[in-house]
Amino acid sequence: MPIKNYGVLKGKAVKTMLGSNEKPHFQVLIVDENRIGYRIAINTKSQDYPSEVLYFVGENFKSEEITKLPDLEFGFTPIQNNHPDIGLDYIRGHLLDRSQMIPLPTDEDGPNNDLNDKFQYYFKQAIDTKAIVYAFGQRWGPEQNQPDQYFGFTPGNGIHDIHMNQGNEGHWQKDNGIWQDGGILLHFEQENRWVAIFLAFQSQSWCTDDNGNAMPSAEHVK
Repeated sequence: MPIKNYGVLKGKAVKTMLGSNEKPHFQVLIVDENRIGYRIAINTKSQDYPSEVLYFVGENFKSEEITKLPDLEFGFTPIQNNHPDIGLDYIRGHLLDRSQMIPLPTDEDGPNNDLNDKFQYYFKQAIDTKAIVYAFGQRWGPEQNQPDQYFGFTPGNGIHDIHMNQGNEGHWQKDNGIWQDGGILLHFEQENRWVAIFLAFQSQSWCTDDNGNAMPSAEHVK
């Protein structure tokens, strides 16, 4: 069964919060043109072994999807029914090759060597230049009369599952689907430059069937 409420959030980053072993998500406060708040929760650690998350960044990303995104309204846009043409699929969309991804820990001594460092680097640029953020994943909320637990805005509201959402086995197999992968695209409008951040878990298969379920490695994606 695919994840529910898949879509893309368009807005601007305002504030960040680092992930930790106890709370293994990098948190970003996003606001839209109406100053409505959203939180995007980006995984920095897997619950499965190996725990290090696979990471890829494209500094000057080019893809057919990005030509359609600027026309979207700010806020959350459902994709599966409303805009099936802008969903992400790492495999079928040929967005990247698995070999381009590297495993990184949440936090490690030293500069620019963990996910907190990577995310903070790009989101600081996005905040400073007022870049437009497009976060693909599953929406939660609005949580009426309940403030966000990290940034305090009301109602709590946001995006998670900002990673590959296919090739899972076991408990997470229920989330498998195609054209529903998560990810982040940053549009630095002054430079007309796009930065893409894609994440996956090492336990996920990159050989999946038409339902996003893992196949034996000898089979091939159609």
